[in-house]
Amino acid sequence: MNKKLLTEFYELCKDGVCQDLLTEREKREVSNGSVYLSGRLQAADTKNGNGRQYPYKVLKREMDNYTKIIEDNRALGELDHPDDSVINLRNVSHVVTDVWWEGKDVMGKIKVLNTPSGRILKDLIGSGIKLGISSRGLGSVRESLGNTVVQEDFELICFDIVSEPSTPNAYIYPDKKKGVYENKINEAKKNIVDDLFKKILED
Repeated sequence: MNKKLLTEFYELCKDGVCQDLLTEREKREVSNGSVYLSGRLQAADTKNGNGRQYPYKVLKREMDNYTKIIEDNRALGELDHPDDSVINLRNVSHVVTDVWWEGKDVMGKIKVLNTPSGRILKDLIGSGIKLGISSRGLGSVRESLGNTVVQEDFELICFDIVSEPSTPNAYIYPDKKKGVYENKINEAKKNIVDDLFKKILED
């Protein structure tokens, strides 16, 4: 089977962080200006918003491998999904600092970095923009009893921060129409990028 890029979206905790998931050290870092995000990163043996199902043994193997990357402080992710499987260091916005299992859910914490994309991410969070976490990996799928099952050749690449949910209309601000929400995200990103370029040119 031919491998293809597989991406899956999950909603982060309210305001981007589950406070009860942070250690006392991380809470102190937050009080000093650091930004952490936390929530469910992936799920096994259940159909997700894209209609795919990840067998527990496949996801467990990949999360075990990913834990080693976290320990090496190399578990980087980007702001928005690129169209390929390569992590572009120029677009890195965060690093995953911890992952663990709760039942068949993969939970995790990420720290926002002080990079150009990380600063955009911080500004979006500060503006109250609701964001989600999305896994990126390579693998093939097979139809089985009406389910699209991810196969043994799956390779997890990283977890990116995204604004678009896998399920249409699953992510809308309360009392806001979809178009208004999308425009707010796009305008926020454009304004921050414009400001960064101006500062670079001025320096």
